[in-house]
Amino acid sequence: MAKIDKIEELQNLLKEDSQNFQARRQLALLLTDCGFNDEALKNLFYLSKMIPNDSEIFYNLGIVYEKLKNLKKAKESYEKAIEIEPDAIDAIYNLGLVCTDLKEFNTAINCFQKVISTDESDSNSYFNLGLVYFKMNDFDNAKLYFEKTIELNREDIYAHFYLGNIFKTTGDNNSARSEFENVLELSPDYSWAYYNLAVLDYENNDINSAINNLHKTIELNPLDIEAYKIYIKILAKTENYDEAEDILTQALDNCGENGDLYYIAGRLSKLQGDNIKYRINLQNALKNYKTLSISVPALKTELSKINI
Repeated sequence: MAKIDKIEELQNLLKEDSQNFQARRQLALLLTDCGFNDEALKNLFYLSKMIPNDSEIFYNLGIVYEKLKNLKKAKESYEKAIEIEPDAIDAIYNLGLVCTDLKEFNTAINCFQKVISTDESDSNSYFNLGLVYFKMNDFDNAKLYFEKTIELNREDIYAHFYLGNIFKTTGDNNSARSEFENVLELSPDYSWAYYNLAVLDYENNDINSAINNLHKTIELNPLDIEAYKIYIKILAKTENYDEAEDILTQALDNCGENGDLYYIAGRLSKLQGDNIKYRINLQNALKNYKTLSISVPALKTELSKINI
């Protein structure tokens, strides 16, 4: 039976008997599975009032609240599930995820460590501990947990990716490159790995490799504005102005108006000695100040110095 038909069947059962809690529970799970989160929430909330000591109901409430982007309510629901059943590992794990998003990092750490205490081979919890420490800029602990993740699951591309970023941040570019290459070995379409390899190439003055990796980045993710920025800067640095203009046009077409892109366009015009276009591009950058990295006063000062 198709899920939508089963939903209709269960709804009809509830019309006949609204106290059929088993049917309502099954309906709530099906509604969640099919993306009807508001309807699922109504049914789970009803069940939580009628059966207030059921940990699973509050666990599923937490899942629905997460899907609805209500992290505060999701947290409360998982906490209630754990209050009812202290060893509800799935609820503890999900509470850790929510607390990570809420930047309640100490609580998140406690949750993932509790999961690991019951299952030392849970690579996902090791990864999430690494992620929490990464967000706290504690790269030593983050590195430790990402390495443990890979030890348990070598095919975890995200652990390789974050480990690569740690090595890049701490200046170990060779190890960083190795990790990003591991990512691409496991997932050849992972655009951010190409982008980070391009950054390493650029820093190493390997222009051809940087361009190749940036081209691949944009091919896989035409909205990667940071890739366009570096690409244009490299082309300008090597005086390939026509190609730089083409990439800039492509960036604006794909990403829309952007202060940083217009500012880069202005600098490109300046390099080519076209002060009229330089001024126009900086004016456009000013209009899009919300996506501008440099300060507005600094931009206005630069504008005032342009002689036409």
